[in-house]
This record gives sequence, structure tokens and C-alpha cells, in this order.
Amino acid sequence: MKTNYQQSINKKSLTVTAFALFSLFFGAGNLVLPPLLGFKSGDLWWLVALGFCISGALVPILGIVAHAKLQGTLFDFAKKVSPSFSVAYCYLIYAIAIALPSPRTASVTHEMAIQPFWGPSSLLTSLIYFMLVFVFAINRTKVLDALGKILTPGILIILLIIMMTAIFTLDFDFVPSNMIQPFSSGILEGYQTFDAIGAVVVGAVIIISVNIKEKSASYEEKRRLIRRAGLWAGAGLFLVYGGLILTGALFGNSFDNEITRTALLRGISTKTLGETANLLLSILVSLACFTTAVGIVTGTSDFIKGRFNDSLWAYRITAFIGCVLGVLIGQFDVGYIITVAVPALMFIYPITIILIILNVAPGKYASEKVFRWVVGTTILFSVPDFLGSIGLDEHISHYVDWIPLGQHQMGWVLPALVVFIVGNLGEKS
Repeated sequence: MKTNYQQSINKKSLTVTAFALFSLFFGAGNLVLPPLLGFKSGDLWWLVALGFCISGALVPILGIVAHAKLQGTLFDFAKKVSPSFSVAYCYLIYAIAIALPSPRTASVTHEMAIQPFWGPSSLLTSLIYFMLVFVFAINRTKVLDALGKILTPGILIILLIIMMTAIFTLDFDFVPSNMIQPFSSGILEGYQTFDAIGAVVVGAVIIISVNIKEKSASYEEKRRLIRRAGLWAGAGLFLVYGGLILTGALFGNSFDNEITRTALLRGISTKTLGETANLLLSILVSLACFTTAVGIVTGTSDFIKGRFNDSLWAYRITAFIGCVLGVLIGQFDVGYIITVAVPALMFIYPITIILIILNVAPGKYASEKVFRWVVGTTILFSVPDFLGSIGLDEHISHYVDWIPLGQHQMGWVLPALVVFIVGNLGEKS
């Protein structure tokens, strides 16, 4: 029979934790990705949605489950490979976070909320944007936390209205798809959410919050709470991502084929809800982008500060460099930043996925040797995908043809699985 305390955890904490997890993953940058993917996928939208949800929802939730098991930091995710590898991995993750998804928030803000109404240059937008980010990062405030509690529900309500309007008013008459590899295209586009990286970087925040609020709960009760909250948050992500992809597919005949991600989202919101709702959505997205940028810059600065004996100057210098990078990269359009991010993601995302899976696996199947072998194999077989993403396809095509799933840019999957099985058989023997 459940105690009153256990019932209070189930009823009260589950909702709060699940919503916090959903807010953690569903950023404004992710908002512009699914509609265009659905728009281009046509009648194969469901295959694309399945692939996108695997890398954009399932893997991040597994990352939270791994955090619940480890009860540690980003460093703990890779320390079984070696402490030196783990430090290098941490630096690489934070460098990617501050150089790509952070500037992308400024670009999304410019294209969604500034350019359509006022028309200034993207450089001016990103300059003012990251000056404000720097001010908020240096002078920590709870204002952004309060805004975050309002923004995500506001965006979610508008999105649900847009999706329901499209689903119940439009005919399910899809454009025939020209996609050759819809499932793998969905998986690779899911990389652009950066949610797996978000899971390993800031997932510990959720763990710490649960530990503070549920001091009297046992380890198993906390773990069960986080697991159940993760399932609810994951279901929410599947619903929203799948709905946005379906909505984009339903508008397959309504826009020009060369339309950009942000223009498509604005167009869909205008057609379903009108100009007023479109303006409101633009404002909410811009504020959500800003809170994301401040969070990334602050988190990266905290990491560097910790590496330099809690030096305040290390924090400030990192925040300044992060904002300068934001201005330089954020002035480009969203599509360009997404394209630039592909090589980095093709290399770091497979490693991150494997580290998440190994940390979720029972300890008896994930020894230090297995960690080293599987991660090393993943790195080795990610190199062809990385080289292909920087335009060297012709030089490596004869190698890629021999790698299972190599033509789908997922040549690391089967080798890593084989090494995992062989490694465990070797350990037991």
C-alpha cells in the first residue's frame, strides 16, 4: 500500500518534473525544424516523423534516465573511457553549444520577430541581442526562470491550436514525396535539435532539483519519479514533433518549394490563426530563444570557471567570447547555421548517443573495457560520415559502400553494436 508521501510524489512532483523536462528539450530553435521536414516529406511524413522523434525525443529522454542512474555531471558520462577523454569530450560539447545553437537563437529571433516587422540588418539584431545576453549572463537574475515558466506553456498552446486547426480543417491530400531516405533523413534532422547534447549537459539540473525538493525520498523513489516524468515528457515531444511534421506535410501545396524554415512556420501560423496570433508567436519564440542563449552562455561559463578554480575572470571572459561568437555567427540566416552545424553534429552526436546508451545499460554489460571499445569504434566509423559532410563524398565513397548503413550516414551503428556484443562475450569468457 502506498504511503501518503509516495502518493504526493506521484501526484505533485510527477507533473512538475515532466513539464520541466519538456521545457528543457523543447526550445524555440527546435520549433522551426519539424514543419519544413514535413513540408518536404509529403506522403512519407510518418516515416520522417518516426526518425526525427528517435533522435530528437527518445535519445534525449534516455539521457535523462542515464543522469538519474549516474547522479553526476557531464564528466561522469565519459569517465569510463578515460578521465582525459572525458575532459576533452566536455570541452568539445561546450564549444559546440556556444558556437552553434546559441548563435542560432539570434538568427531565429531575427527571422521570426524582427525582420518581418522592422527590417534592420541581421548584424544589428545579433549585436543588440548578445549585448543583452552578456548583461544577463554577468548579472544573474531569476527573471529568466520566471519567463521560462510562462513562455513554454504559451508556445505550446499556440502550437496545439495551429496543429489542431490544420488537422481538422485541411484535407489529408499529401504531395508525393521525392525523399530517397525518409527515415534516416528524419534521424539526421533530429540531430539539429541538439537535444541529446542538452540531455547530457543540463540534465543534471533536473536531478539536482529533484534531490533538493524530495530530500526524504529514497534513491529508487527519485529514480522512478524521473523515469516516469521522462516518459511523460517524451510522449509530449513525440506529440508536438509528430504534429508539426504532419502540419507541414498538410501544407505541401500551399507554399513555394524553396521557402525557408522560419518563413514556413510564419506562413502556417498566419494561415491557421491570422496575423495577430503570428505576432504573438513571434514574440514568445524570441523570448524563449533569449532564455536559451543566456542558459547556454551561463552554463559554458560556469564550466570554464570550475576548470580554473572558480575564477570570476574565467567566467566573464568565457561569457564575453561566447557573446562575440554569437554576434559573428548569429548574423547568418538559420539555414546557413544549420548547414554549418552538420559536420560537428555528424561527429559528436554518434558519440553522445553511444555514451547515453552505455550509461543506461546495466553495469554488468558496460564495463570500462566495453566503454572504450564501443566508443572507439563509434569514433572510427563516424569519420566517413564527418568527411562526407564536409564535401569529401567522392574520395570516400568506395569505403562507405562497404560499411552497413554507410549510405544513410549512420555507418557507426552496426559496428558499435557488434563490438558491444563481442566485447561482452569476451568479458564473460
